[in-house]
Amino acid sequence: MMTGDALVYHPTVSHYLRFVATTAGRDKLLRTLQYFSRFYAWYLFRTNAPTRLIAPFEAIKKQFASVRKALRLGKNVEHFKAAAVAMDDTKAQDELLRYCAVGRQLGYATYLTLDMAAYLDSAGIWKFESAKRMQREASRAWLAGLLFSAVSGLYTLWGLRQRELDLDKADGEGIVQSKKIERERAATNLQLVSDVCDLTIPGSALGFVNLDDGIVGLAGTVSSLIGVMGTWKKTA
Repeated sequence: MMTGDALVYHPTVSHYLRFVATTAGRDKLLRTLQYFSRFYAWYLFRTNAPTRLIAPFEAIKKQFASVRKALRLGKNVEHFKAAAVAMDDTKAQDELLRYCAVGRQLGYATYLTLDMAAYLDSAGIWKFESAKRMQREASRAWLAGLLFSAVSGLYTLWGLRQRELDLDKADGEGIVQSKKIERERAATNLQLVSDVCDLTIPGSALGFVNLDDGIVGLAGTVSSLIGVMGTWKKTA
């Protein structure tokens, strides 16, 4: 009984409950399983595994993708608002970073808007002939948003490098600033890795790069796990 109580009231369990109580938390978990299943289904197929073993992972890939689309309904408004806020923020950041932020948010907002419309068709709620074209345009918008994010990340790393060169590390304040720059660099690098991994998904869907499901699945799994880590920290 005491062991059961210790498990039930363990801080990690409380943290997990806060994590899955958020839409973002559930989405990141489903996304991780979706892309890992995409990779593993490809792996099983390449190793000549029987269809009965591949089928569950194919189903997870397709069904979780559909569930995630439903969870994202209405999220486009959040990104349209973020784009407007970034555009109005003329004092807080570098001009290039500001325009990259606007471009990123508009890309994501457009992607989610078109993806939402395509979901209505795939779910059988409202059928229309241009659904496939709309899904392709959604991928283009996502790709654009990711490119803006990657450019912003590279520019931020360059800016951090310039700041670091100007520091006097023999000074106490310089040491504090150096540690702050290291934290900012680590966060920027992690986001950049996530963006590069995600770029494989719309890039492959649009035919800009020739990648099989194994590579796309692994890349999607890595970026999903980065997202899980970020959301887990936010709900601590």
